[in-house]
Amino acid sequence: MPSAPSQPTVPERLLAFLDRLGAELDRRGDAVALLGLGSVGRDLHRLDEHSDADFFVVVDDAETRDRYLADIDWLEAAHPVVWSFENSDAGRKALLEGDLFAEYAVFSLAEMDTAGYPPGRLHWSRADAPAGLEIPKVPAPQPDSIEHQIGEAITNLYVGLHRDLRGERLTATRFIQGYAVDRWITILGHLGLGQGARQDVFVIDRGAERRFGPDVLPLADLVPGYERNAHAAATLLALLESHVDLDPTIVAAVRDLIGRADADAQSRAGSAVRSSS
Repeated sequence: MPSAPSQPTVPERLLAFLDRLGAELDRRGDAVALLGLGSVGRDLHRLDEHSDADFFVVVDDAETRDRYLADIDWLEAAHPVVWSFENSDAGRKALLEGDLFAEYAVFSLAEMDTAGYPPGRLHWSRADAPAGLEIPKVPAPQPDSIEHQIGEAITNLYVGLHRDLRGERLTATRFIQGYAVDRWITILGHLGLGQGARQDVFVIDRGAERRFGPDVLPLADLVPGYERNAHAAATLLALLESHVDLDPTIVAAVRDLIGRADADAQSRAGSAVRSSS
């Protein structure tokens, strides 16, 4: 008995969508190029069942750009759109029929001279399109120096622990388990302790689990949750001390705050147990 034909995968469907979109842009005549970014750009090897379509549409001029931003008929001609919203002045995020997701921006040809974006992949272009649109003329942002990142990480801990002791634990969690961890990931990149290049120049934690092992990025201890800021801070302080030079004054201040925050957390836990018994 013949087997049923296999269904297209998400990567296949995303690339087919971009093919249809390129054909629609070509038919309209006022678009110049379609650039794929991220996993539908130069990182096609990352395409999987959880990928989406990030892309730029480059058009002739500002008037055409405004028309493309105001009316998504060109997008719907390539694939039915079930929901979308304007997430920036330059584009939208859209849920497409069949559970495909897209995020895009529209630029005029002149704007490409000053737009900052990671290098992309030219998926389609008009015959008269300028060469090199997929390569930004504005350099991508570079991470600050390792000294700056170290200072930010340790002060994120200091400020976050004070917020925790004040009872502002949501803000504290963001400082200790969010901002400081981002700084640590950047420091690890400076130290050359990761495997492969940074996945996203704009989002520091993309692919961090694949780049760094649990010996230098023990995420279960660095991000243990709302009630465990003291534990998270102690974990990161130990990592910082073992890999970079820290001023003993700020280390002592942070260590003292960790002790106070830990005692406060234990007191809260004890009170919770007594109130429930």
